[in-house]
Amino acid sequence: MSRETQQQQPRFSISQVSTLAASFDDDLRAYSAAGVDGIGIWELKLGEDSLEAFQASGLGSANAVPAVPSVHPLPLLPGPGTARERVDALLRSLEVLAPYAPAAIVCFTGPGDRETAVSGVREIAREAERLGLRLAVEPFQLEGIESWSILNTLGDAAEFVEEVGSDAVGIQFDVWHLWNTPDLLDEIPRYAHLIAGVHMNDWREPTRGWADRVLPGDGVADLPALLGVLEDVGWDGFYDLEIFSDNGAFGSAYPDSLWDLDAAELARRGRDAFFNCWSKRRVPAEAAGRRGET
Repeated sequence: MSRETQQQQPRFSISQVSTLAASFDDDLRAYSAAGVDGIGIWELKLGEDSLEAFQASGLGSANAVPAVPSVHPLPLLPGPGTARERVDALLRSLEVLAPYAPAAIVCFTGPGDRETAVSGVREIAREAERLGLRLAVEPFQLEGIESWSILNTLGDAAEFVEEVGSDAVGIQFDVWHLWNTPDLLDEIPRYAHLIAGVHMNDWREPTRGWADRVLPGDGVADLPALLGVLEDVGWDGFYDLEIFSDNGAFGSAYPDSLWDLDAAELARRGRDAFFNCWSKRRVPAEAAGRRGET
């Protein structure tokens, strides 16, 4: 591969939930061996020596996920039962994650009233500003949204970010959540300036639940078009593989769960799957020429 070709390659990372059973150190070894560029750190995997190990790995820091990832409680996940407790937990998580210098820290609204969600994210954003961090509010797939979020589309998230009123808050783009939202190819250039992270995965059809995501190209989302438009609007951050594939951890033991793979195999397969989709990227005619559109 020529130096010019290498320079044109996107930055690919793996979010640690994709290898749920592996330790932090195992993830570092597996991701490095697979030749990926970065790691999406999950706070739940951190230990006393994790920062030193991360710094020695040479991996970049993609978007991080805090132990308590939302303002409102999430019915399907354990955690504090009030918004106040959860905001306090998120504030502590910023302090924990800041030394890893993540590209952004992912946050959900959770299902609940909008005023509380806006107020909570606004408070967290003030602390993020102080620490030199960025938040990425993630909209959720319409199917099952009632358990996770009040935001579904990029436009929903952009309105929410505007209401929060902080430059420290952007949007987490996730293929699984957004691939079938209305007018997505129009919304990407419109809100490109707010995108703070990109999660890569694919939608199994038929899907079996929220934790049934597949590798890029193994589902029905038009990933070549999404990748082409993201590149066209100037996204140059990490493409972060994030796989939820329940093996019983969340109550559904899928016989073909990707979580049952060895971390090294998942990392290799995930990287190959992403770059296969990347090699096919294209900008559909209806989305051409919209870079920088607002």
